[in-house]
Amino acid sequence: MFHALQTLLLLLFPVLVIVAGLRDAATYTIPNWISVALAVAFPFAAVALDLPLHVIFVQVGVGALALVAGVAMYSVKWIGGGDAKLFAAAALWIGWPSTMLFMAMTGLAGGALAMALLGLRSAMVRPFMPVGPGWFARLVEPGQNVPYGVAIAVGALAAFPHAALFDHY
Repeated sequence: MFHALQTLLLLLFPVLVIVAGLRDAATYTIPNWISVALAVAFPFAAVALDLPLHVIFVQVGVGALALVAGVAMYSVKWIGGGDAKLFAAAALWIGWPSTMLFMAMTGLAGGALAMALLGLRSAMVRPFMPVGPGWFARLVEPGQNVPYGVAIAVGALAAFPHAALFDHY
């Protein structure tokens, strides 16, 4: 029974990160409840997985540093506010040293996403784009932002299996 609880708590992370990425792609927003749910669920997962107290403190420190970095990126308009909060909440779960992989994969995914959107938004490709749902039309509209929550979700999912939480699963 306890193993099932641990598994459910660990599954919260990928489910919420995927929902955040999809919402950002569809609406260019990441609801605050997703980042809050990740932050609130982390202590429960850490306790259920019997994470040592010093590891929990490191995880919290990594999340706090990620929040500072996210706020800095938001202040220069590199990312949105929801992206900054999702980045910090994901870093809290991923911890050290896996956050380095998280940042690298997020950067690569963000670059690939930006290049794909530039291609889809180009004058040569747009006439051949099929008519689709409204969210897709907004996504390929020239001049729109990049839904960076998608890249954060990809990076988080790539790094999560290497998180300290899995050392105690």
